[in-house]
Amino acid sequence: MSRVAKNPVKVPAGVEVGLSGEEISVKGPLGMLTRGLCADVTIEREGDEIKCTATNDSQRAVAMSGTVRALVANMVHGVTKGYERKLTLVGVGYRAQASGDALNLSLGFSHPVVHQMPAGVKVETPSQTEIVIKGIDKQQVGQVAAEVRAYRSPEPYKGKGVRYADEVVVLKETKKK
Repeated sequence: MSRVAKNPVKVPAGVEVGLSGEEISVKGPLGMLTRGLCADVTIEREGDEIKCTATNDSQRAVAMSGTVRALVANMVHGVTKGYERKLTLVGVGYRAQASGDALNLSLGFSHPVVHQMPAGVKVETPSQTEIVIKGIDKQQVGQVAAEVRAYRSPEPYKGKGVRYADEVVVLKETKKK
């Protein structure tokens, strides 16, 4: 069995977990998330813990039990505390501005870039060179951050571009004559 799946997921007070056939729903103070389940994994609730077990001993079932346990843990964490991803803009004239559910970026192109935020994801700009993306779904927050970063990913010579706040860009040495 997956070692990840052996650890049960603790459900804090104020979080409701609903199991119905092929779907799990988690409702908490920040919102509600639902996800379809794999047929190879059974989920049981015992008190304030959720346990994921493989239905058989196949390699896929064992692997999916750990995956489903991690997804459920991410859902519980998302509806209680939420997720956030920080991006920084490095470069002369690179600016960001949040306006409603859109992010306006000035990244050195001849036109401004406007990124529409999907439902459930909020964006803030504490300064012109910082972007904070928040939401309850870990996958969705990470995907939006990756899409924003892809507009102008950091280049290897000067390090200019959009990067994650904790990202380290190793700069290359310039070509010598």
